[in-house]
Amino acid sequence: MKNYMLFLSISIFLLLAPASLPSIAVEETKQQFAVDGGKVLELVESNFDAAISTFDYILVDFYAPWCGHCKRLAPQLDKAARVLAELKQPISIAKIDADKYKRVGSKYGIDGYPTLKIFMHGVPTDYYGPRKAELLVRFLMKFVAPDVAILNSDSAISDFVEEAGTSFPIFIGFGLNESAISQFAVKYKKRAWFSVAKDFSDKTMEFYDFDKVPALVARHPNYDEQSIFYGPFEEKFIEDYIKQSLLPAALPITEETLRLLKDDERKIILTILEDETDERSKGLVKLLKAAASANRDFVFVFVGFKQWQGFAESFEVSKKTKLPKMVVWDGDEEYFSVVGSDSIEDEDQGSQITRFIQGYKDGNVIQKRISSGSFMGFINSMIGIGSVTIIVFVVAVVMMIQSLKEEPLTVGTRDEGDYSSSSTSQPEARQPLRSGEKQDKED
Repeated sequence: MKNYMLFLSISIFLLLAPASLPSIAVEETKQQFAVDGGKVLELVESNFDAAISTFDYILVDFYAPWCGHCKRLAPQLDKAARVLAELKQPISIAKIDADKYKRVGSKYGIDGYPTLKIFMHGVPTDYYGPRKAELLVRFLMKFVAPDVAILNSDSAISDFVEEAGTSFPIFIGFGLNESAISQFAVKYKKRAWFSVAKDFSDKTMEFYDFDKVPALVARHPNYDEQSIFYGPFEEKFIEDYIKQSLLPAALPITEETLRLLKDDERKIILTILEDETDERSKGLVKLLKAAASANRDFVFVFVGFKQWQGFAESFEVSKKTKLPKMVVWDGDEEYFSVVGSDSIEDEDQGSQITRFIQGYKDGNVIQKRISSGSFMGFINSMIGIGSVTIIVFVVAVVMMIQSLKEEPLTVGTRDEGDYSSSSTSQPEARQPLRSGEKQDKED
C-alpha cells in the first residue's frame, strides 16, 4: 500500500509540474558553473555536454597537457575570459583535455592541439581567429552581434568598421534595405560582418569609392582590399557576390587559409613563387589580384617556396624548378598543369596569366595528383589525420613484426628513450608539424 501511495504521489507531482523539472535542472547546472564566472572552466567528459547546453555562447579549447602551443595559449584565454564574462551577452571560455578524454575529442573531430571551437546554442563552429587575448575578444564579440547592423550616420559607419576589426570581411549595403541581405547575413554570419547604411554623406561615398546607390561594398581590412557590387539585387546575384567576396582577391597560403579554402567550392589557381616578400613577387601578386577581379569563378592563391617548401614540393616543385609556376588545384588531391604555360617569364606577366586561365578553360591541361612521396602532401591535400594515423599504425606494426623476427625481446630490456618523443621541441611556423599538434598563429 505504501508503495502504491508513493507511486501515486510522484505521478500527481509529474502531472502538475512537468515543465518545472527541466528548468530546475538547467538552473542548477548554471549555478554549478557560475562560481567560476570570468575564469576558464575546466571540463571533463561527464560535464561537457551540460556545459555546452547551459551557455548560449562558449568557446572550448581542446588541448593536450604535453602540447607546447597549448601552454602558450592558456594565459591568453585566461585574460580573454575575464573580459568576455562582462559583456552584455557573455561568452564563456572552457577547456578540456582531449588527449585524456578521447571520446569527446573524437566526437568533435579533434585531430590536433590546440583546437578551438565556439558552441552557439550547442552548435559547434571551428574557430580560426586570432589567439592573442585582445584580438580574440574582438573576434568573438562578432558572434553575439546583430546579424545586420543598421548605420544611420557617417560616424556610425566609421565606428562599425573600427569595432569589426580586421579578422573578417565587412559588407556594407549603402542605400540598401536590410531585408535584401538579412538571410545571407544569417547564413554567413560565421565568416563576415554585415551592415546597411541608411544615411551617409558624399564624403563617405568618396571614401568607399562608389558613385551610385544602392551599392554593396565588400572590404577586407586585413588585406587592404575592396570591391563594389551594383546589382542586380536579386537573391542569386547577391549571394554569388557575397560568396565570391568572402576571400580576398589573392590569398597567401598558410595553414589557416588552407582551412578557409575548404569552405569554397571554386577551383584554385595556385601560383608558386620563389619568395613571397621580394619585389618581383609583390608585383606579380598585384597582377593576380587584377586577374581575380575578372575571373571570380576561381580562387587565386600564392605561396613562396622559401616560406613553405613542404607545401610547394607537393606540386612537383623543387629548388631546380623554374619559378613562378602556376597550377589549377581542386583543393584536394588533384591539380592541373596547363600545356605550354607552366612557368611565368619576367616579361608581360599579365598576358601570361590570361593565357594560362584560357588554356585551362579550353582543356589544354595535364591532370596530376599531389606528390604521394611527400608527407606534407598528405597533410596539405586535406586527406585528414585519420588516414595518416592508419598509415603510421600499419608501418609501426610491420616494423614491430620485423624486429620480433630479427631479435627476441627479453623482460626489462625496453629502452627508456622510447618515451622521449613526447617532449621534443615544436617545429617553427609553416614547417611540418608533429601529428596531433598545431602551430601557433602570429597575431
